[in-house]
Amino acid sequence: MPSWRDAADDLVAQCDNPDGDVWVLADPGRGVIGQMLVQDVGPPWGWTDTERAEPALYLSGSITDPAVRERRPGTAMAWWAVDSAARLGVPWIRRHCHDIGIARYNLTQGFELVRREQRTHAEVFMMARRAERLDLDPWLGAQVKAGMPGPLGRGR
Repeated sequence: MPSWRDAADDLVAQCDNPDGDVWVLADPGRGVIGQMLVQDVGPPWGWTDTERAEPALYLSGSITDPAVRERRPGTAMAWWAVDSAARLGVPWIRRHCHDIGIARYNLTQGFELVRREQRTHAEVFMMARRAERLDLDPWLGAQVKAGMPGPLGRGR
C-alpha cells in the first residue's frame, strides 16, 4: 500500500512479537487488508483506577486497506474483538484514537466516548463497549462461528 510504505517495516515487525497480540484480517484475493493490536492491559493513562481494574481487551494500532473501505474492515475487526471478548468472559472492549474522524467511525461500531484525554500534543478519545456475542457470518464467514480463527489470524 502506498500509504503504508513508510510504516511497512514496523507493521511487519509488530507481527513477529512474542506476545502474539497482533491480529490480521486477510482476504483470500487481496491478502492482508487489516491489522490491529489486541491486549489485555491498556495504557497507563486515560482510564481510571477502577476502569483499569476491570477485565478488558484493549484495541490499538488498527490499520486497514483503504481500497476495501466499502467492506468496512475496521468494523469487522472491532466486532470480532467484541465477540471474542464475550467468548472469553471479558466484559469490556476499550480503545483509544487520536483522530475525531476515527472516533466517529468507532461510534458506528457501538463504542461510546468515555472521555477525552489531553496528552502532550494530542487529544485522545477514550472509548469503550461492552462485550457481547455477535453474528459474524456476514462479515467473516461460518468458520468464525464454529470457533475457528477464520480470516483473523495471529500475526505470529
